[in-house]
Amino acid sequence: MEKKQPLFKSFGFAFEGIFNTIKTERNIKIHLFATIMVIIFGFILNISYLEWLICLLLFGLITSLELVNTSLEAVVDLATQERKPLAKKAKDAAAGAVLYSSIIAAIIGGIIFFPKLYNFIINLT
Repeated sequence: MEKKQPLFKSFGFAFEGIFNTIKTERNIKIHLFATIMVIIFGFILNISYLEWLICLLLFGLITSLELVNTSLEAVVDLATQERKPLAKKAKDAAAGAVLYSSIIAAIIGGIIFFPKLYNFIINLT
């Protein structure tokens, strides 16, 4: 039986995966930029504790899905360099999961932020 890696090494590999994905993948950079903007506007518009929890949950969901999408694409590319229908199906489905969740997150963000932004603008005038 193979001896397991120490726990700190497992964490190191996980962080390496996160940072490598951030360094090499455009889409996760876009998601992280959106995360930063939501955090900034969350402070400016004084969102509630529950709204912060919802935002944090959505940050984790989208970023995790992007990491899984990246890993799935790498595995498919490792398995075949040829254009195969099942490889395309797997990659498209993973990308679709990220897109779908991002759209739902944007809708939820709109529900949270648009009324607060409206009140913020009204109070400025």
